[in-house]
Amino acid sequence: MHLEVNQLHKQFKTRRGSLTALKNINLHVEEGEFICAVGASGSGKSTLLRLIAGLETPTAGEVLVDGVRVIGPGCDRGMVFQSYTLYPWMNVLENVEFGLKLQGVAKAKRRQQAAYYLDVVGLSGFAKALPNELSGGMKQRVAIARALVSRPKILLMDEPFGALDVQTKEAMQQFLLEIWRSTNTTIFMITHDVEEAIFLSQRIYVLSARPGTIKQELQIELSSKSDPQTKRSPIFQKYKDKVMSLLSHDGERLIDNPEPLSLGSHNSH
Repeated sequence: MHLEVNQLHKQFKTRRGSLTALKNINLHVEEGEFICAVGASGSGKSTLLRLIAGLETPTAGEVLVDGVRVIGPGCDRGMVFQSYTLYPWMNVLENVEFGLKLQGVAKAKRRQQAAYYLDVVGLSGFAKALPNELSGGMKQRVAIARALVSRPKILLMDEPFGALDVQTKEAMQQFLLEIWRSTNTTIFMITHDVEEAIFLSQRIYVLSARPGTIKQELQIELSSKSDPQTKRSPIFQKYKDKVMSLLSHDGERLIDNPEPLSLGSHNSH
């Protein structure tokens, strides 16, 4: 799997004229990678993901998956949104298998595949439950299972844990890393939570505020991601200081921990 974004521009027409959301975006994601794009609100993160998903059309430039230009949605790209987007009248199993049903997969086969991915996300015991009987974290697990069941080449995630409380979010971050390792799924995720981006990804693309441009690409090398205490290590804080300094003059609020952040020693970065 090779995702390539070349010279991507996106403009929207407004009453006041045209608004440039993204400008000259170049990035790539390779087989099995976990990549995050991080930026403040107004940096065009969601627009970028929608362009890759084929839900929006670029003004200029192109998105390629394995050399094939993206011209619309496709089952080679799975999508997980911040809102759970589950069908409230369908039970968990029916929600997970719905995409396969649309693809015309036979009932017995899609049931089998849906059951397998429910097991992967640890929700086999809730196959018959309705979405309103689940917690926020469980709903997002169902959404992830539904995205994975079509076996996409890449999983696209739009602030998937943005609506969750801190404890659930940390648990879901660990869960997502386990899913990534066990299924070898390629993941491209956008977030405005700097700590989340550093903790989860192997590389980070830092986006500027409108128009969204790539300020920097950072390689993230952490010794352990299985321990939440990693977020308190000196190397983690160094990465965080670096990303925050790149974003700080965009003047937008970023999610950060409540402790005051010292930005006094950036000349070493």
